[in-house]
Amino acid sequence: MKPLIRLYRGYANEQELIVMGHVIAPTTRQDYDFQKSGFKHARNIIRVFRVKTSSNAQVHLKCNGLKVTTRTLDDGHFKFCIPIQNGQTTIKYGWQDYEVYMDHNGKRVREKASFIRPHEGRFGFISDIDDTFLVSHTRNPFKKLYVLLFRNLNKRKIFEDVVGHYQALSTTGKDNKEEHNAFFYVSSSEWNLYRFIVDFTKLHQLPRAVMLLKDIKTSLMDFFVTGRGNHNHKFEKIRHILEFYPNLKYTLLGDDSQEDPFLYEAICKIFPITVMAVYIRQTGQEKKPRALAAINNLESMGVKTCYFKESAEAIEHSRRIGLIT
Repeated sequence: MKPLIRLYRGYANEQELIVMGHVIAPTTRQDYDFQKSGFKHARNIIRVFRVKTSSNAQVHLKCNGLKVTTRTLDDGHFKFCIPIQNGQTTIKYGWQDYEVYMDHNGKRVREKASFIRPHEGRFGFISDIDDTFLVSHTRNPFKKLYVLLFRNLNKRKIFEDVVGHYQALSTTGKDNKEEHNAFFYVSSSEWNLYRFIVDFTKLHQLPRAVMLLKDIKTSLMDFFVTGRGNHNHKFEKIRHILEFYPNLKYTLLGDDSQEDPFLYEAICKIFPITVMAVYIRQTGQEKKPRALAAINNLESMGVKTCYFKESAEAIEHSRRIGLIT
């Protein structure tokens, strides 16, 4: 048996590189196949919430000539926050690879992932996941758990026209189609579901994005409350992104099933120049009065807003305000 290194997409600016991951305790199992159906899929989902992590494990980063060592935290999480000094290394624009490795019983365990330094441009996009582009039934906890357990990767639904909207946003304002605007997926889903979300976004050709999720869970009881609880971590992660890339103009995309309208309202109060637009998907039959109040307040602050039921409405709004052409 050997430990697993699970890496996540990182990000960089001209001054700092941030990459992160978890070390999973020695096991014979590799990554799960989320295309299995029925009870096999349910078993895989439950297993990702019963992982055992390794605390204080030594890990090494290799990237662009950099070699840095650190150790994992109590929950097996590690995070490299590396200042970029003149002449030390060069962080190019776009997506680039990095490697993390560790030694275990005389053998080397290594894993590769990627990070982005966004091209200089105008736009950044921060999107929620559940019920924003991935149909999750957050308003019905029992249905949400059923879908998570018994709908595999190929059977999970995505909202109509959301892919076209996100792809258009990803390339807006770019003369070179190889360049993409910075996309971030910030969610209350836990790191346990990272690989499932990555596979889902690849399957549906959604923009490649940095993902910032909630702390990893390691027990079956945690599974029953997945994606719920306090959402302050989303606020802090969004604030961090806006502070890390202060020169981008941001659009925030979420839904009204939980706290997105109010989190985004608070963000816009702190960053009154940085956020240009907010999109909120309506998940019920009627618009929610509290969400409408938040939307109206955002409008009074000069933020362009769209409280929509179908993505076609959001696309038309984006065209109308010049966000896409």
